[in-house]
Amino acid sequence: MTLHRRALEHWAARGAAVENDQWGNPTPCTQWSVRRLVNHVVAQELWTAPLLGGMTIQEVGSHFDGDVLGDDPADSARIAADEATAIVHAVLPGGGRVQLSYGEEDMGEYVRQLCADHLIHGWDLAAATGGDTSMDAELVAEVGTWFAEREAAYRGSGAIGPPAVGAGDPASDLLAAFGRTWQWGPNHAALARFSVAFGSGEVDAIMARMTDDCVFESTGPAPDAQRYEGQAAVRTVWERLFDETTDPKFTDEDVFVCGDRVRPMAIHLDQRRRIAGSRSGRRRPGVPRRARAGEALLRQGLSDLLGRWIRRSLTAGSGRCGDIVQPRAAS
Repeated sequence: MTLHRRALEHWAARGAAVENDQWGNPTPCTQWSVRRLVNHVVAQELWTAPLLGGMTIQEVGSHFDGDVLGDDPADSARIAADEATAIVHAVLPGGGRVQLSYGEEDMGEYVRQLCADHLIHGWDLAAATGGDTSMDAELVAEVGTWFAEREAAYRGSGAIGPPAVGAGDPASDLLAAFGRTWQWGPNHAALARFSVAFGSGEVDAIMARMTDDCVFESTGPAPDAQRYEGQAAVRTVWERLFDETTDPKFTDEDVFVCGDRVRPMAIHLDQRRRIAGSRSGRRRPGVPRRARAGEALLRQGLSDLLGRWIRRSLTAGSGRCGDIVQPRAAS
């Protein structure tokens, strides 16, 4: 019970610090803005009372689907956290069972799941808004011990992504176990904004995330490829890409960030075929190419933009991308 209260206090403090202009910020949770992240957690809190009260998933139905934040998301988050804390305090000491999506579960186990979710998403929220990303050491220890036996099940169900690499301390290692990059910060956010714009196919939105002196270097035509400098030249590349591709979709698979350099690996899809999984370096013998030969867009170097290094030409956190350059080939 104390663990749950402290986890929700951790979450609520991060939620209260969100500024009015930050609800649209990207977060470490792929495809979730700050508002969508908070909406997810608040919906969980709204589920707490009926589930602890003995209702089933089917009985609650779609009552908490969609937007649960309304016009004042910060106040909605505060109220939901207070109510969830109160119901756990009142019901948990008596013990019992709850009906979850995967079946019947011990009430204490359900509350531990909520604790973990609030702790990790509290960090997500702080990272996305430039807030306090520190985590209570005792909470980290408790959640870490509990999660160690459940990590494989979480990952197998798709609830979390692939494990990341921690820094060797309990907090960063716990974040890594939950698939988080513990260094996530303004440069990750800038790339996320660019990726969203690129995925939309809206050239105006893409160019708004690029600096005036941006550079794109293609991989073709062979042998020397082609270099495009400045907004006007790079714009023609994106216009041609989206004109020649039917309903393109881009999905980031892995992102590597070091200082102000970023290397994402992405999958590019259109209605006709899977086009590219961008990688850099020489292909090792015997390793199949992820994209089949003969894809015109790959040959032109248009579909593997997100496999380039991206260097920020403005200060970190500006949300705009500068030069996109080819990394040195791996040996």
